[in-house]
Amino acid sequence: MGRFLDRWRRRPPSLAIAAAVAVTVAMADQGKAEDGQPTTGIPSPSIATNLPKSGDPTGSRAALAGLGITFGITYADEVLGNSSGGVKQGAIYDGRLEVYSDIDFEKLAGWKGLKFHLHAFQIHGNGLAANNVQSLFPVSNIEATAATRLFEVWFEQALLSDKLTVRFGEFGADTEFITSETATQFINSTFGWPTSFAASLPSGGPAYPLATPGVRVMFAPTEAATFRAAVFNGDTAGPNCKGDPQRCNQHGLEFRLRDSPFAIAEAQIKYNQDKGSSALPGTIKVGGWKHFGQFDDQRFDANGLSLANNPNDPKRFRGNTALYAMIDQQIFSGAADKSINAFARITGSPDDRNTIEVYLDGGLKFAGFVTGRPNDTFGAAVAYARISDAARGLDRDNVALGNQSIVRDYEAMIELSYTAQIVPGWTLQPDFQYIWHPGGHAEGANGKAIADAAVFGLRTTVNY
Repeated sequence: MGRFLDRWRRRPPSLAIAAAVAVTVAMADQGKAEDGQPTTGIPSPSIATNLPKSGDPTGSRAALAGLGITFGITYADEVLGNSSGGVKQGAIYDGRLEVYSDIDFEKLAGWKGLKFHLHAFQIHGNGLAANNVQSLFPVSNIEATAATRLFEVWFEQALLSDKLTVRFGEFGADTEFITSETATQFINSTFGWPTSFAASLPSGGPAYPLATPGVRVMFAPTEAATFRAAVFNGDTAGPNCKGDPQRCNQHGLEFRLRDSPFAIAEAQIKYNQDKGSSALPGTIKVGGWKHFGQFDDQRFDANGLSLANNPNDPKRFRGNTALYAMIDQQIFSGAADKSINAFARITGSPDDRNTIEVYLDGGLKFAGFVTGRPNDTFGAAVAYARISDAARGLDRDNVALGNQSIVRDYEAMIELSYTAQIVPGWTLQPDFQYIWHPGGHAEGANGKAIADAAVFGLRTTVNY
């Protein structure tokens, strides 16, 4: 196994992806769904439905789908700029090409309940948060170090009449845990994997753009209740990484297994989901995680003195934790598919070993309110991250010693976003964000706090 992984790491990931696609295409043969109707293999929504012959002139996509093999391609690119604030003003361009494939082995080989998933990225351009704003909240959820990177590769086995599923391989926690359907309206990354988690966990935790090996178990005894738990390798880049974890694990091929584990669990309850229900539907999730590694005290050294005097010998803690809760709730449903949905989330972590102690976000999404454009959506969301008491205490110590002049307090932001559907599978998304106290009111190179930033952007996304 070790020799195989070494050979895999040495091969360019683009060749591995191309090989997987080639094998998939070679297996093409006409098939049908279980109900006897021809399968298409087209995700929804997809621009393919607006192309001649649904973008499948040879019929190979439908043939593969009949065998249980589906794939998709998504391309998103954007221009973002901060007209004021941050460490400098300017604009950037970045983009992300996604390639993903799923195999249903029950259709392909008669193995009931077994599925396979492959997901890879080609990321290019520069990030606005890293280069211009230096905020805790990443301005874009596609911002990452430029690379061609494997993200997920896993198998999943369904058991007990599909009530229990077990997933194993390399994958991210952000694809299933603390997710909000309403929050997908927004492009700031914190509305996916919260900034509080990214700041607390080694290398940002198992979340875009870096996944890590793990095992996930999900049990859904009823349609309303779901329980999921996962254990991951605890560091996507490793303890010896210096600098950007995304450069230490540039292609997502590290497959680390020996770092301290990271465990996360969540309970989910859905209510009023039946079509005949007169009440508005919603979802509640509560969960928490524990990392079993070593974490530095945010203020004191091993002798109980301030790190302002001795920054290289922090007190060490065994383990780190967080608790969270969230709600997705429809608050209005009207004629012509008009709807308003709301979400809210809160996380909390021990202040002595975390930069962010309390995190809150929430927002509203409106759909169907623009005359003549029933598929357009728009929304407003806010986020708040409070710098922990211990980290603020260290700032006060540094101010007293003349090492710095500012004590951090919080970072907050608001995002306004409109998503216009050009055709199914192709959207255009103008976006505005205002960020207060970037970096938590961090001190810039000029000795002053980084100024509040106004960010404007335009994203386009095509799904095939």
